[in-house]
Amino acid sequence: MAVCARLCGVGQSRRCRRRQRHNQQGQGSDSDMDEEEEEQIVGQKRGDVGGGDGGGGPDSGGATAGPSIAGEYGSCHVNRGGSLDRANTGPPHPQSLAELPPELLVEIFSLLPGTALPNVALVGKKFRQILNTETIWRRRCMKEFGMKEDLRKMEAGGVSSRDLYVKRVNPRVKSGRFMKLLPDYEHMDYRDVYTRLLHPYRHILGLWQPDIGPYGGLLNVVVDGLFIIGWMYLPPHDPRVEDPMRRRPLFRIHMWENKKASVECMYGHKGPHKGDIQTGKKDEFSTKCNQTDHHRMPGGRQEEFRTWLEEEWGRTLEEIFHEHMQELILMKFIYTSQYDNCLTYRRIYLPPVMPSDLLHPGLFKGTYGSHGLEIVMLSFHGTCARATKLTGDPNVPAGQLTLDVDLSRPVVLPDLEHQRNIEELSRLVLGIHAEVQREEQQQAKDTSAIARGAAEGACGDAITAEEVEEDRVTCSDRCQSGPSSSTSPPEAHPFVLPLGVMARNEVYPRTWRKCFYGTGLIAGHGFTSPERTPGLFVLFDEDRFGFIWLELKSFSLYSRLTDPLAHAYAPNMERFEAMLCNMQSWTS
Repeated sequence: MAVCARLCGVGQSRRCRRRQRHNQQGQGSDSDMDEEEEEQIVGQKRGDVGGGDGGGGPDSGGATAGPSIAGEYGSCHVNRGGSLDRANTGPPHPQSLAELPPELLVEIFSLLPGTALPNVALVGKKFRQILNTETIWRRRCMKEFGMKEDLRKMEAGGVSSRDLYVKRVNPRVKSGRFMKLLPDYEHMDYRDVYTRLLHPYRHILGLWQPDIGPYGGLLNVVVDGLFIIGWMYLPPHDPRVEDPMRRRPLFRIHMWENKKASVECMYGHKGPHKGDIQTGKKDEFSTKCNQTDHHRMPGGRQEEFRTWLEEEWGRTLEEIFHEHMQELILMKFIYTSQYDNCLTYRRIYLPPVMPSDLLHPGLFKGTYGSHGLEIVMLSFHGTCARATKLTGDPNVPAGQLTLDVDLSRPVVLPDLEHQRNIEELSRLVLGIHAEVQREEQQQAKDTSAIARGAAEGACGDAITAEEVEEDRVTCSDRCQSGPSSSTSPPEAHPFVLPLGVMARNEVYPRTWRKCFYGTGLIAGHGFTSPERTPGLFVLFDEDRFGFIWLELKSFSLYSRLTDPLAHAYAPNMERFEAMLCNMQSWTS
């Protein structure tokens, strides 16, 4: 009813009434409008529509300063007594949406979601004709999918629509053939793009984690021009943690002249080839390559390994002197290359942002010793900060909770001289760790006493249980206080790594703002004997933090991933936490 009231209110404007009468005089209400006439109606400016004969008609005279009364307010006639008949002086009110001018209906339909427009077309012939207007579908493509390019000036993948052909040269014979790379966008329209490309594949837009055993990964599916592209995000080469992310296209979907969407595999070095995408379960889809021979190289597996190593690590195997690292790299290549881009992906969300967060949550690149750089997701849960692995390794796989930070237990570092002493830092952190263990043991005993008292039903035990529960609530209130929130940024203090602590980065921030006690997850090969060991979480600034692993005597530096990620945020915290639980179950 609110929409109808709004439409009727708009329809009562003077110009709309003049246009409506002009259109009704020029053609019948049921007359057909071809696409060219519709585009002319949509393209008319309000001044053009209101000009011409919109004032008083052919008898109004060209010297009139303004519109006549008859043209402005409708026909008025004089009664026999000489008085005006006011019953006919008001403008005609539209009785339905169909009576509104076409250009106004275009504006209205452009505000509706694209999924509702097919039902609108069923109303009648006029609505069906107006829905052929490109303006409506172009706005839906922009609003719902962020499409900004113009079909007539399209540039996709660095190739303009005018440069449809490229000469692919065979270096052996110094010749080649022209291959058509892109369809002729001049013969497409936004309605086909929406209904045959964007809407059918809307469910795969956003962030995904591939099921590649312990290694995981990060896939971002986006609308790029007239393409839907799946970009695999790769960390920068170790140890340059502050470099931007690297991207590799795994698949793309686009339309050809037959107005049919086509899936292409982008894996390998021979260009795009036939692929397939299957959507089954909710928040899950799979990719399949139909021409895996395009992934092979003339030099066989050795050439494929050398090429992969240069892309993955930015160096040759001879330049990696550490024998254990060479074994890890070779193991990853053998494991990941067997999939041939036939993978299953599960949806992941970015964490919701809360006002009490210590810093903006999101994705970070971190150093993990011989395993190189890995991607983690930092999120906040009350007084806890957690970093979950999106990419992993054979020791701690993707999906596991790599860092768990207690924001209710801040640590004040000593001066620089004492910071260099690993024993002094260990004394501070291990003291807090022992306190946490005592509290957990006491809480376990208290919980056991409550259960035992309830089972026995003794009066004395019941009183003890009440006292224990009161103490537990008091402790819970203390822990929920969290880090102190302040409008001014925390003061920066000098920071230096303790002697003996290994760091992949020789250059690291020299000032810290806040430090907290936390634990890090370590495990043997194959995720055997996992345990949480104490460490120190160091906040450097809004985009960088670090963690000192005391038992490993190593330091990990984390830097924020700043790439824009659309269709990625969780609808609510409950949905995000459920996703985290599912991620851990995928690899546990």
